[in-house]
Amino acid sequence: MSAKRKPCVVAMVQMSCTGDRAANLQKALQRIRQAASDGAQIVCLQELFSSLYFCQEENPDWFDLAEPIPGPTTEELSRVARELNVVVVASLFERRAAGIYHNTAAVIDAGGSLLGVYRKMHIPDDPLYYEKFYFTPGDLGFRVFKTRYANIGPLVCWDQWYPEAARLSALNGADLLVYPTAIGWHPGEKNEWGERQLNAWQTMQRAHAIANGVFVAAVNRVGLEQPLNGSPRRPASYEGIQFWGHSFVCDPIGSVVQQAASDREEILLAEIDLNMIEEVRRNWPFLRDRRIDAYDGIRNRFGDE
Repeated sequence: MSAKRKPCVVAMVQMSCTGDRAANLQKALQRIRQAASDGAQIVCLQELFSSLYFCQEENPDWFDLAEPIPGPTTEELSRVARELNVVVVASLFERRAAGIYHNTAAVIDAGGSLLGVYRKMHIPDDPLYYEKFYFTPGDLGFRVFKTRYANIGPLVCWDQWYPEAARLSALNGADLLVYPTAIGWHPGEKNEWGERQLNAWQTMQRAHAIANGVFVAAVNRVGLEQPLNGSPRRPASYEGIQFWGHSFVCDPIGSVVQQAASDREEILLAEIDLNMIEEVRRNWPFLRDRRIDAYDGIRNRFGDE
């Protein structure tokens, strides 16, 4: 008989950002404190929470935003994690070395220790999401961190669309997949495509929860962001990105437990019962029935090449 596990409370800090990095950090720290006072044990911050989403343009000046890990921001986050006994998952622009930068999620345990980092593996290059200009693809694989309250598999934004990332994280022991995110609408396309894009984003992540029998938490930013500097790749119809919020937590059968609004800052809290993982996997034994002898082709780019 498996031992019963204690439930835990997860918080998503959905917020808007400005060009003032110090103010963004202080806002995040205040939100972590508020979440902890409301009962949160795991607090998740959105993708690149300490700055504007600078990847809307290709501008080498933005490399100045990068910092080492450990570094000043993780020190501040570790201090508050230790004070409040909370786990913090934080997405940062990591300076690994001159010319090598990553989009990185740091995982800080309750007690303040930096357990390690996950470097974003899938790097997009789409209109207003020019991340390949800034980020070296991750080289640490899909990692899982045993925190005080749950085993967390941190993934980042574009990783959301890849079942392989979720699967490997689950196979490495994750109870909870956490996706720090920066996704939104091009305002000119919202009326035609907005609802379908949002539905696809949420459906994909709910499917990860179902297929792997895990909890999923996605934390997105809100607000319209328009960086000031120009880029030769900026579309002529540039209007910025209207980040769509809708941070949410879903359970291992894909039900949305809690969801935030699209247009305002929120601290979203959800209690997750880790015992549900055992129950769901007994009834939906997808991991048991995997044909691991038949999946060699998954490593091909396409077809039988």
